[in-house]
Amino acid sequence: MAHGDSALLILNQKAVPTTVEKPTIEQETKSEEELDLPWHVVVHNDPVNLMTYVTMVFQRVFGYPREKAERHMLEVHHKGRSILWSGLRERAELYVQQLHGYLLLATLEKVS
Repeated sequence: MAHGDSALLILNQKAVPTTVEKPTIEQETKSEEELDLPWHVVVHNDPVNLMTYVTMVFQRVFGYPREKAERHMLEVHHKGRSILWSGLRERAELYVQQLHGYLLLATLEKVS
C-alpha cells in the first residue's frame, strides 16, 4: 500500500462519536470573609541591603515619611522583621510584589 493510500484510509474511516463528560466545577474554597480578613505585609531582615536603602524603599512603596520608614527599618534590623502594612489581601499582595521588585524579603501573613 502506498503512503497516499494509508492517508486515504484514515480519511475514509467513520467518525465514532465520543462522549465528553461535563466539566466538574469545584466550589471556591475561600469565603469572601476570609479574603477580606486583614493581611500583614511583613519585611524580614537580610544581610544584603543597606539600612538607608531599606528606608528609601519603605518611603517609595508605602509613602511613609522618613522617620516612620526609619522606625520600621530599625525594627527589621533589631527584631528580624516588621509589619509594614495591614489590610485587604489584594493590596497586600501588590505591596509584597513591589518589595520583591526592590529585592527585599517580604511575606504576606493572615491576621489570626
